[in-house]
Amino acid sequence: MSTTNDSLLDLLQLLDLEQIERDIFRGTSRSAVVPRVFGGQVAAQALVAAGRTVPADRSAHSLHSYFLRAGDPGAPIVYTVDRIRDGRSFTTRRVVAVQHGQPIFHLSASFQTYEAGLEHQAPMPAAPDPETLPTAAEMLPRYADRFSDPGVVDRLIEARAAVDLRYVDAPPFGTVGESREPRSQVWFRTNGKLADDPLLHVCMATYVSDMTLLDSVLLAHGRGGWAVGDVVGASLDHAMWFHRPFRADEWLLYDQESPSASGGRGLGQARIYTQDGRLAITVIQEGVVRVPRKD
Repeated sequence: MSTTNDSLLDLLQLLDLEQIERDIFRGTSRSAVVPRVFGGQVAAQALVAAGRTVPADRSAHSLHSYFLRAGDPGAPIVYTVDRIRDGRSFTTRRVVAVQHGQPIFHLSASFQTYEAGLEHQAPMPAAPDPETLPTAAEMLPRYADRFSDPGVVDRLIEARAAVDLRYVDAPPFGTVGESREPRSQVWFRTNGKLADDPLLHVCMATYVSDMTLLDSVLLAHGRGGWAVGDVVGASLDHAMWFHRPFRADEWLLYDQESPSASGGRGLGQARIYTQDGRLAITVIQEGVVRVPRKD
């Protein structure tokens, strides 16, 4: 590993769980924009725990997870892995994350040995060159007046310092009050090179996947998001399918859309492509998206 910034090193340490028993791991948390553990962190750490109990020749191909309770960023998280199945081609693991004696998250993940087979994919949509787009540090201060808390911009920049995440169009808080097509694109990659461990790249993409997926729900209704304060919400469940190899330290296009919002919930679905057009990941997430009572 080389050319990593301090924030990326901190994130890598966060994902390097402490093993306290054969199938029990312990992780810590980092500060987030909101006063709870970032969902992408818990999902990534749970996948790290699962992956460490799987033979090295088996790569993660899917995960399905539920967020059960808000995590406490000031307390450690214990991850217990159940070895559900070890087949000839597939390995299945279940992980429960516990804080203060209660489960806050659970994940099922499946791993597979490499296998040749039929090939097709949805084509990559058009998107501008990521190098032509502003970084978070360049873009976020432009919208400082949208946030009632003047510290939000600094916290957002700090929370994303390990990842270079660039919006193709204005984020939800950039067009508050203006309903738009429920679709959003961002490019992302880590702010530094990563080791050649496929599990690390999968876990890093899992971490980032929870950052912007529900943006498209907000765009459809002209809402700015949690930091603006015109909606409240949280992730409910999160599923990912890993189709083809990729590197999280190289540009990935996160093409996101929302087909539905109802019942206080919003659904986001997305495809993640490598810069040369290969479909790497499919993501689906549902979250609570509520308008505050004062509205």
